[in-house]
Amino acid sequence: MPDDHREQSASDRLVHDPNGGMARLREIMRRLRDPETGCPWDIEQDFASIAPYTIEEAYEVADAIEREAWDELEGELGDLLLQSVYHGQMGEEAGLFTFDSVVKAIADKMVARHPHVFGDESRDKSAEQQTVDWEKIKAAERAGRAEKGVLDGVAAGLPALLRAVKLQKRAARVGFDWPSTAQVLDKIVEEAHELVEARETMTEAETFEEFGDLLFVIANLARHLQVDPEAALRAANAKFIRRFRSIEAALAEQGKRPEDSDLAEMDALWDAAKAAEKAG
Repeated sequence: MPDDHREQSASDRLVHDPNGGMARLREIMRRLRDPETGCPWDIEQDFASIAPYTIEEAYEVADAIEREAWDELEGELGDLLLQSVYHGQMGEEAGLFTFDSVVKAIADKMVARHPHVFGDESRDKSAEQQTVDWEKIKAAERAGRAEKGVLDGVAAGLPALLRAVKLQKRAARVGFDWPSTAQVLDKIVEEAHELVEARETMTEAETFEEFGDLLFVIANLARHLQVDPEAALRAANAKFIRRFRSIEAALAEQGKRPEDSDLAEMDALWDAAKAAEKAG
């Protein structure tokens, strides 16, 4: 049997082997990206076009965990794993890196950042102390990458609220921070008043900027309160959906839809849904 037919046969066996594990997934991706026999859509993709899907899949994992949808989590984790395999395949094709080198890099990083587990440092430390040590190791890694600025290395592609918190944490480590939560609250009030009072005279660009400033300070409040603003906003979104659906259900019992109602009625139904939740 010619070598190319032998290789194709081995590939087919692996692709259809339910117990093929990671090797099977990587071979599936290789076949999807094959310039001659692969999927036209997959062949056309690059790092930039796949990046939004990577972010989306990460959020779907977080969503399944937040909803405690354990029956969905396995599939969502698989979707996220596929993204790493996808980027690894494209990196290999471009000669940038391989999937194996990606695995080696993260394994090396975990060993280096946990000397109290894999080295000779004592494990007799608190979680807080480990966080401090982790940041020291990360700072040394940044220095090795010639990242000299305090804010260097905070990924631009992070969700804006999360990135704001990370930027503020970096600045706080060198003393650029309000010492108390009260001062952050005062700044929020100040920014909100500026936005409201000047909204009639500000240009669209100025309104945009002032609103961004307000959100940035709110992210700072989240940091001072040790609250994850992304998680808090997701929870608020879920609560809004839940209560609005209660309004829709209550109106449906009357043979009505939201557009057949008015604000006063829907607000009263909202309060009823809120009270029922608290009672429950």
